[in-house]
Amino acid sequence: MNNQIKIIKKSNSNYDKKILIIGVFHGDEWQGEYFINSYLKNSKKPKKNEVYYIPRLNNNTERKNKRGVDLNRNFPTKNWIKSENNDYFGGEKPNSEIETKFLVDLIDKNDFSAIITLHAPYKVINYDGPALELAQKIQKFINYKITSDIGYPTPGSFGTYCGIERNIPTITLEIDEDENIENLKNKFHKLFEYLENEY
Repeated sequence: MNNQIKIIKKSNSNYDKKILIIGVFHGDEWQGEYFINSYLKNSKKPKKNEVYYIPRLNNNTERKNKRGVDLNRNFPTKNWIKSENNDYFGGEKPNSEIETKFLVDLIDKNDFSAIITLHAPYKVINYDGPALELAQKIQKFINYKITSDIGYPTPGSFGTYCGIERNIPTITLEIDEDENIENLKNKFHKLFEYLENEY
């Protein structure tokens, strides 16, 4: 799986923070991959931070992965439960999926200062753990409502695993799928530039 999940690492030799940005957690939420790839085509070397980009975590084209598991319900959290086999099915056991194992291993091996995942379509900046300040900074680029509660239970979620249980500032940035994609692209490019050079 490592050869199928592409990581692009942008760094300088004396970086300050290490940041992880992930697109396409759910296979039908394609916008994150588009924003990341379009940004990386012409971006420069970061001045301040080391940033890991994963344009596409989930290689399926539906919400769940190819084994029928919602990756955002498969993390080994204290609140993981075996759920019904529907769109939010978290697998037969936590951390059962190769994509989940990949991220758990990546986070174990790196001291990330912040993690951002790009989802759709709720038009909110959802934060977990000590990430309110980061959410407020993101809001200056992407003018969405900030919330610590997405509005429904999320057992086994990545935000719970990283933000709440590991105390890493973690953002789930829910992209407005109705806004013009080119207008949004420019906003996300400016956000990525900020994360690389100023955050």
